Amino acid sequence: MAGKTEFEEFLAETLRRDEGVVVPVKASRLERAFARKAATAKLHPNPEDEFCDPAVGPNLEIISRYVQMIRRGGAVTGDPWGEPLIVQKVRPDGYMLLNGHHRWAAALKTGYTPVRISVVNLTQEQDIKHMIKSSKHDRRVTLDLDELAFCPGDGVPAEKPLPFPLNRFYRERLRLGIPALLHFLGEQGYDIWVYTSKYYSIEYIRAYFRYYTVKVDGIITGAGRKRSQHQNEIAKQTEKLINSRYIETLHIDRDLVLRTRRDARIFEEYPVEAKPEDWSLAVMEIVKRLKREGAENESVL
Repeated sequence: MAGKTEFEEFLAETLRRDEGVVVPVKASRLERAFARKAATAKLHPNPEDEFCDPAVGPNLEIISRYVQMIRRGGAVTGDPWGEPLIVQKVRPDGYMLLNGHHRWAAALKTGYTPVRISVVNLTQEQDIKHMIKSSKHDRRVTLDLDELAFCPGDGVPAEKPLPFPLNRFYRERLRLGIPALLHFLGEQGYDIWVYTSKYYSIEYIRAYFRYYTVKVDGIITGAGRKRSQHQNEIAKQTEKLINSRYIETLHIDRDLVLRTRRDARIFEEYPVEAKPEDWSLAVMEIVKRLKREGAENESVL
C-alpha cells in the first residue's frame, strides 16, 4: 500500500487538530447575503465528507486540474473556477467546507488566497427541536424540494418566477400547483416539512416560500450528507421526537402519496394519476378522501 502524500498527511493532521474543537454556528443575514472572500487558511475540511475519508480520500487528478486553472490566470482574474465554495460558519474561527474541497486543496497547493465563499446555515439538532416545539398540528406533510417542489425543467410545468429583482436571488422555479397545494394542506391541519440534500440555508428556504405566502414549519437541509456515528444517534433521537409529536405523516411524491400512522406498523400508498398540469389537484383529492374516511371512522366509533 502506497504511503500518504504530503497533502494527505496535512489533511489528517488538520482533522485531528479540529476534532472536538470546531463546531458549526449560525451566520448572520449579512454574512449570508452575498458571496464574500476568506483566507484559504480560514477554511476547515469537513470530516463527514468523502474527501476526508481515508478509504476514499482526495482525488489528486481533480486537484491537479484546479491547480492548472489557477496557474492559467485565475490568480489574476480573481475567480479561477467561476463559483464560490459553499461553507458553514464555525467556532472558534473560520468556516467549514460543505462543497469545494478539491478547489480548496488546489488553492492551498498554489498559495492562492483569498477564495470566494458562500455562507449557509444548515439545519442543526437545535433547529429541529425548535421546529417541533413550535408546531401547531399533530399531523404533517413531507416533500422533497429537489425531487418534487423545485421544477426540474424536464417538461413539468412551473409557477411563474418571482418578480424582479427577487428572481435574481431566488432562481429556483416551483412546480406548478405547489403553492396552492401547500396552502390547502395548511388549511386541512397539516404542518409542512420540506427536505433537501443540497446546501441551502434554512432562512433561504423559509423566505422563498414566504414570497408565495406559504408557511413552512420544518426545514431539513443537507439531508443526504454522510453522518458520523454520533450524528446518526442524534438523527435517531430527533426522529423519535418527530414521531412523538405527529400521529400521522403524509409523504408526497411525484407518483404517490404515502401515509404512515404512529399507531400502525404498515404504510398506505395512494397513486397520483393525473396530467402534470392537474397534479396538485389530484393530490388534494387524495387528501380530501383520507379526511372523509377518517371522519367516517370516528363517527362509527
